[in-house]
Amino acid sequence: MQGSTVDMSQTAMVTPQHAEASGHGDHPDYRIFGVYVFLFAESMIFLGLFAAYLTFRAVADVWPPQGTPELELLLPTVNTIILVSSSFVMNRGNRAIRQNDVSGMRKWFAITALMGAVFLLGQGYEYFTNEFSLTDNLFTSTFYVLTGFHGLHVTFGLALIGAVLVRSIDGDRYSSESHFGPEAAELYWHFVDIVWIVLFTILYLL
Repeated sequence: MQGSTVDMSQTAMVTPQHAEASGHGDHPDYRIFGVYVFLFAESMIFLGLFAAYLTFRAVADVWPPQGTPELELLLPTVNTIILVSSSFVMNRGNRAIRQNDVSGMRKWFAITALMGAVFLLGQGYEYFTNEFSLTDNLFTSTFYVLTGFHGLHVTFGLALIGAVLVRSIDGDRYSSESHFGPEAAELYWHFVDIVWIVLFTILYLL
């Protein structure tokens, strides 16, 4: 009887350790899946805005309406190059943290944030120098809604990058084994870039 009690006690002590070692005691991490769901929901909003714009364009006799000043192409093109290039820069940062290079991640993420800020400044300059306003006609209204809504997302992306940089001050926060923050920020930034490519195409090139 006494021997049986000892054996059960040993089993009780060994079983949790075995479960932990085999991974059965860990809960699956669905955070990245949640990021994908969030980005899918955001993409549906942009899809609706794009569909509305293209519908307005299709049913209009003249688009943009007569009297609307032409959009400048040079500045938005430079802005596009900057924003798209920033995705590659950010990817360098994410690859750095996967190699336990926290300082490298900080460097590349900081450069990405700088490029995103330059993009927003360029967009602000374009708004300031445009020869039309939000209420001039349907084209100008949709132009400001689409670009402004995207600019809001770029701002939020910069906030995510800033949060990653601040949290990385704690040297143990991110590593090759724990890098959800940088990965989520990168996914969001790629989403912002893809949306801008579509936006740039339908607003400036079509």
